[in-house]
Amino acid sequence: MPRFALGLVCAAALLAAALSPPARAADLPVDLELILAVDISFSMDDDEQQLQRAGYVAAITNPDVIAAIGRGLNGRIALSYVEWAGPERQQVVVDWRVVDGPASAQAFAATLAAAPLAQFRGTSISGSLAFLKPRFEGNGFEAPRHVIDVSGDGPNNMGIPVEAARDAVVAAGITVNGLPIMIKRASGFAAIENLDVYYEDCVIGGPGAFVVVVHGAGQFAEAIRRKLVLEIAGGAPGLIPAAAAGEGKRIDCLIGEKLRRQWMSE
Repeated sequence: MPRFALGLVCAAALLAAALSPPARAADLPVDLELILAVDISFSMDDDEQQLQRAGYVAAITNPDVIAAIGRGLNGRIALSYVEWAGPERQQVVVDWRVVDGPASAQAFAATLAAAPLAQFRGTSISGSLAFLKPRFEGNGFEAPRHVIDVSGDGPNNMGIPVEAARDAVVAAGITVNGLPIMIKRASGFAAIENLDVYYEDCVIGGPGAFVVVVHGAGQFAEAIRRKLVLEIAGGAPGLIPAAAAGEGKRIDCLIGEKLRRQWMSE
């Protein structure tokens, strides 16, 4: 090849390399990608907010949770903590991080504990699910299981119907588990007595989906610990599974929206 032609080829190759996007590093294998989706609507009063945050901080660093992580094939999970309220009110408090032992768990918990508490209007479980669904894409991790862990003290009352949002998430291969908070007697325009049934029939879904109910203030940390261990281990023995497709619902999944409309018309 003539020298000038060889020079042109080399220059073209260098230009192509400069213009090409950098190669993406392989995603880090983990045993689970888990988003903790936490209700910060106004129905969660100050003491419930503080109990909820403290419960998650304690559970993440619990030795049982650390041990469950260590028993996985890779010995690590990817974890994120997101708070939600109305349809457009979601905030990432702690973005995706690897938790693979006591030190990384303590670091995650310290970041969470230091974040200010917030409250916003509205309860849109559907909005949170729609926001969280794409957060598993391009996050730098690769896992056989993707899970959204939703905690809250009331039914969906704003945004798209919760079943539609849940079904879209489940269709993407993501499991939705529930932590209904039933500490105080139901109050407010959209409060319902059987929130646990609502979560079972309307919120959770996907392979192995389950609910753990918080009935008392002293149960927060223990309930969250137990739930995390089950999620990390990939099973939920003895807990109530998601309602099977085609089974009759025990509760109206639009009850929150109907109660809101009734309240607004009074």
